Amino acid sequence: MIRPPLRPDEHDRGRALGRALRTARGPRSLLDVAAEAGISPETLRKIETGRIATPAFFTIMALCGVLGVAPDQLLDTAEHPITG
Repeated sequence: MIRPPLRPDEHDRGRALGRALRTARGPRSLLDVAAEAGISPETLRKIETGRIATPAFFTIMALCGVLGVAPDQLLDTAEHPITG
């Protein structure tokens, strides 16, 4: 199956999700969080940088569990980033 290219707004959402995950990860190492979530560090790096703009649902749920953040809280952070 060939996936259609992502639209610019989908890329923007992916980058916002990545920023929210980096914020939730805080000082924890990318390697530790990836290992606990059962994903590769490279996959987490790609999600955090927006290179994987539409990660799998179960990947996001695993990351939320490891980071102790509810999915709706992650979404809220992605949509309304904390600036300062």
